[in-house]
Amino acid sequence: MATFVLVHGAWHGAWCWSRVQPALVRLGHVAHAVTLTGVGERAHLLSKAITLETHIADVINTIEAQELHDVVLVVHSYAGMIGTAVADRMPQRLKHLVYLDAAIPEPGESWSSRHAPATRDARLAAAAASEHYTLPPPDPAIFGLSGDDHAWVQRRQTPHPAEPYTHPLAFDIQRVAGVPRTFVDCSTPALATIDSIRQRVRDPQFWGGAWQRAGRYVEIKTGHDPMVSAPDALLQILKDCAA
Repeated sequence: MATFVLVHGAWHGAWCWSRVQPALVRLGHVAHAVTLTGVGERAHLLSKAITLETHIADVINTIEAQELHDVVLVVHSYAGMIGTAVADRMPQRLKHLVYLDAAIPEPGESWSSRHAPATRDARLAAAAASEHYTLPPPDPAIFGLSGDDHAWVQRRQTPHPAEPYTHPLAFDIQRVAGVPRTFVDCSTPALATIDSIRQRVRDPQFWGGAWQRAGRYVEIKTGHDPMVSAPDALLQILKDCAA
């Protein structure tokens, strides 16, 4: 039996794991799905005061409050920033860190650091024009979703707090690299904002060579929301990471 903590990316909530979390439980695992402050069923807490540290605290407090150990921490997309921070601050509580088509920063980078200038500028302009300084949800078609899956995600997405978009993260590379890690590349279609991360995890010099220590790379031929579009394939990878 393994213990999973599942952390969604931007605009999502714990709801996005509804095809994966119950399957993990049926297999005998413990699986907690976190909803970050200000989104999903916690959208009523949305405010300009939400920072990256708020979301890091959401995950650390879940691990602490539930008294979890040997955690397989699964972080999707934006939540790669959060997973990196958790691995830096409480590595002794983690068994494996799964970056699910997720941001993997260098120290001092933010979520937006590796985005194209046009993407970054457009998002920040949209945030500045919004009531609560938020990033509006994108069309789920960019995640490779269509039909009922597209409609389900589209109606459930909520605006995401924008301050974390440019919040730099400081961390110790060697401490994070001491946690076994897997990057899951969702390659069909590949989300453009993750392209530079795909290159990083193949670079033997990433993190000064430290990524290659206990770091691996796997691929799912689906879009950016595999918990929606390919839950069975994702479930197999998570089982492997927990072994």
